[in-house]
Amino acid sequence: MTDISRRLADFAAGLHYEDLPAEVVERTKLLILDTAGIMVRARNDAESTPAMVRAIERLGLATGDCAVPGDVKTYAPSAAALLNGTLAHSLDFDDTHAEASLHSSAPIVPAALAAAEMMGASGKDLIAACVAGYEVQIRLSLALGPSDHYDRGYHPTATCGIFGAVAAAGKLLGMDADQIDSGFGIALSQSAGSMQFLADGAWTKRSHVGQAAQNGLMCAVMALEGFKGPRHAFEGKWGFLHAYAPNADHAKATKDLGTEWQTMRLAVKPFPSCRYTHAAMDALQKIMKDGGVTADEVEAVEIGLPKTGMKIVSFPEDAKHNPESVVDGQFSMPFCAAVVLSEGTMLWDHYAKHLKNPDTLALTKKVTCVNDPEVEALFPANMAGKATVKTARGTFSVLVDMPKGEPANFMTVAEFRGKFSGLSEPYLGVDGAGRFADAIMGLETQNSVSAVLAAGKPQAQAAE
Repeated sequence: MTDISRRLADFAAGLHYEDLPAEVVERTKLLILDTAGIMVRARNDAESTPAMVRAIERLGLATGDCAVPGDVKTYAPSAAALLNGTLAHSLDFDDTHAEASLHSSAPIVPAALAAAEMMGASGKDLIAACVAGYEVQIRLSLALGPSDHYDRGYHPTATCGIFGAVAAAGKLLGMDADQIDSGFGIALSQSAGSMQFLADGAWTKRSHVGQAAQNGLMCAVMALEGFKGPRHAFEGKWGFLHAYAPNADHAKATKDLGTEWQTMRLAVKPFPSCRYTHAAMDALQKIMKDGGVTADEVEAVEIGLPKTGMKIVSFPEDAKHNPESVVDGQFSMPFCAAVVLSEGTMLWDHYAKHLKNPDTLALTKKVTCVNDPEVEALFPANMAGKATVKTARGTFSVLVDMPKGEPANFMTVAEFRGKFSGLSEPYLGVDGAGRFADAIMGLETQNSVSAVLAAGKPQAQAAE
């Protein structure tokens, strides 16, 4: 039996900032910046946030020293991890990994931030910890086979994310490999995340990612204090790779570990919707630009998707054509297509504008999704998509094999900062958002993660 859990624990415990290639460092800072901007907006705008904050307050966890970007208050470490993790995933605007079919920063960065504040860690420490978490989480999803994992009703961002959170938090807490391995074992009993939210637009997709961050931090701390978790958490008879998918490829969990960086294969989102919608949305934008197509002349739209994406954003058809909530809209290819055709793009603020808009909903019903063979052939290496738009003056079709934000078509630093500014400026102000972005982009020079996070407080409130 290959001891996968121990190899991943050795990797996490032994990883140092100085071991990271320069490109991995720069990429990680951008991912943290992206996540922080989403947290700021979601703290103030996401409809699920007030209930989560009230729950944290009722539990007596709204006192402590750990920050939440966009919030003047500070929280207990576990509560900050829970809230930040939930916020990071509340807009569905966070980074993704195509082959592993998951989001990485949402469960990992919040656990790392809380642990960093607990320990008075530096920016370099935070960067190394996040990379450790990314590599563990992504590799576990690759090993599971995400399509099989989805078929069992699991959301790999959360189920695999808790182990990434253990690795990241454990690294910052100064844990050795034995302790991180034990943390993995404890986390095995907490790995969860059901896709049932797709049935009715519930908020649990957001919360179970936050719970992965919170529970990953707690499992790491328990292991640090000597609580014993089972060995062989991943490869054991009742371990993660056996219990959570039928055909796991164990070798993928450790293949090229420490030499090939899955962190560099993370993509970022220009649109606040499920990643499986993005290539088709890019294709629609190109059709509108090159063909001069407008929403009022659209007779029919066919969207080509990979089979895995079809399961998430096109079925059941009636529900996808009649979204009632933000979550419904985020996972409706027809709705996202209708918004792009109406606006030329899709922004977070468009949900409020279009979810109850009769013209948008009428356009949604003109959209049909199919499993396209060209798209399928490109998947999972590329999250491709195709759009075909029929009008009275002709039919326009575009295949996008590489949506904007994928590693081979990555956003520029300026585009990252533009996205961050658009999300955070309404609550931090122009100057405040700029200071926060500068602090994150200079993480490797920062002696205190807490000082970086202090820049993410709303300035008007902070002065009161």
